[in-house]
Amino acid sequence: MRVERPRRARPIPLWPFNEVFLWRLLVDDLEMPANSAAENALGTIGTICWTVQLIPQIWKSWRTKSTEGLSHWLVLLWGIAGAFLGTYVIVQDLNIPLILQPQLFGVLSFVCWAQCLYYGKKYSFLVSVAWFFFLVIAVGGFEAGMVFAIRPSYHRGEQRPIQFFGIFSSVIISLALFPQYYEIYKHREVIGISILFMAVDLLGGVFSDLSLAFKANFDVIAAVTYSLVVVLDGVVIVLALILNPRARRRRKAAAAVAALASTSPSVLETESTIRVTESSTPVLDTEHGDAEKATEGFRHREIKTLSGSGFDIESRRD
Repeated sequence: MRVERPRRARPIPLWPFNEVFLWRLLVDDLEMPANSAAENALGTIGTICWTVQLIPQIWKSWRTKSTEGLSHWLVLLWGIAGAFLGTYVIVQDLNIPLILQPQLFGVLSFVCWAQCLYYGKKYSFLVSVAWFFFLVIAVGGFEAGMVFAIRPSYHRGEQRPIQFFGIFSSVIISLALFPQYYEIYKHREVIGISILFMAVDLLGGVFSDLSLAFKANFDVIAAVTYSLVVVLDGVVIVLALILNPRARRRRKAAAAVAALASTSPSVLETESTIRVTESSTPVLDTEHGDAEKATEGFRHREIKTLSGSGFDIESRRD
């Protein structure tokens, strides 16, 4: 009787990031330990962050009645990207908080864009509100149509259409921040955009990423989208920490120079008056009898001045 030797188990590679792992990371969903409670809890926190993230920006624009420094392309493109990301998360059947995120994100982005029209472009209030409702209805209709168009092919196992929507939303969200970077470069500081808005937006991306980590299948495309938000928002915050103190120092120095320039003419006028007075004062030569002549000249000049100023005083010598 033949006795089979037990097969030796393959050693686990110490370096798991080989080409197979990278291919699965980029193309397939990764199998992760599922925890629906943690997934929904973290997703809910991310949703809350992304629900209130634009409220500080909306409040700042309303309070200052200005959107200078805030790129209208940023909020417009973010609102459009919400439709693509919303289609992706609905068809993928992610948790409910993650499905609500793009919808709220898009609506609040369009509110900010309407403020840019009203405060920045000086459109009328009715025109700005009309543009807001037009975009919300148009983008919402597009998202609903794409969900019904792509869902059947997704259930048949076709991944390309839904992956396109996820990737394209990441591209739009990333490109939308470059006009804001130009505004920062133009003003040489971060103005018009709320740093609190950027910080809450960053936290929303972090918690959304963490919620995906507890999903049964780790969604790489959604994770890339949320991670890009974290990185690009972080760049704006870092630029604010670096450039804004420098800008404050520049303004302080400019104010000091302006204050000095405003006081310089009065100082020069005072000095010139003193010089004229000193040059017009006669030098008395008592040895040659000039004191009496000088005194008589001053008296004659004084009487003449009073006469010219409206007093009826006869100009005469004693």
